[in-house]
Amino acid sequence: MKKQFLVLLLLFSIGNTSFAAKVDTLQIASKAMNKNYSAAVVTPNSYAKGKTNYPVLYLLHGAYGHFRDWLKSTPNKNLVTDLADQYNIIIVMPEGETFSFYIDSPVNKESQFETFITQEVIQKVDATYRTIATKNGRVITGLSMGGHGALYLSSKHPELFCAAGSMSGAVDMNIMLNPEGIERTKTLFGPILGDEVLSPQAYKRYAVIDKIDLFKANKMPLIIDCGVDDFLIESNRELRRRLLYNKIQHDYTERPGAHTWEYWNNALPYHVLFFSKILKSNGSL
Repeated sequence: MKKQFLVLLLLFSIGNTSFAAKVDTLQIASKAMNKNYSAAVVTPNSYAKGKTNYPVLYLLHGAYGHFRDWLKSTPNKNLVTDLADQYNIIIVMPEGETFSFYIDSPVNKESQFETFITQEVIQKVDATYRTIATKNGRVITGLSMGGHGALYLSSKHPELFCAAGSMSGAVDMNIMLNPEGIERTKTLFGPILGDEVLSPQAYKRYAVIDKIDLFKANKMPLIIDCGVDDFLIESNRELRRRLLYNKIQHDYTERPGAHTWEYWNNALPYHVLFFSKILKSNGSL
């Protein structure tokens, strides 16, 4: 009797596996950079059983990372797939290279990641999957460098997204001009900023903390959080102060934690919950 129960349990588990969220690796040709990149795409279990279109969450990785980070580095390896199933959304994790900051480098034609995400990744995803191919069906967030990227891209391209977020975001690139870390700054930012690598104006041009006028004009819902032990906490607090001073609505949270995957594992579900409410309010979910 016990053996029959185990067999039935195994068959049930196998049967259920076929209905779990699916992870694809999508190849995307970048004309801007003249190379091919990959993106991980998670479709919820309901995707294969229907014909409806789905909203999309673009989830960006951090510095020194790559497109599969959110799938392999979180303590809960099923975090992203579980969230896709829970909220019936497609989650796309594109490549951003190790230190692109998701900007278009003025000096390096092989680092044009603003163009890549906004003009090539989104278009490829919309052409490949049943997506809600308007801003009402797209949201974006990310961690650290990816938090900068999500807020930076959404501030400059409000026609593409209906909400944006940042987890432990590198929201003030000016901190890289710390005199004690000049050599590190040259090493990391030299390839994307060239001769301007030590120019405060160059960092101000790209820093999220200096995009307040755009956030105010766009009126896009924002969710921002950072761990109280994170080395980026003070720049996130300053961003919050500027948002508050300019009466820009946003959701801001500080939680216990540092710049770690344990923190981001905990933070992502709050972002998806926040986004789900907005997607429901505009009829996309």
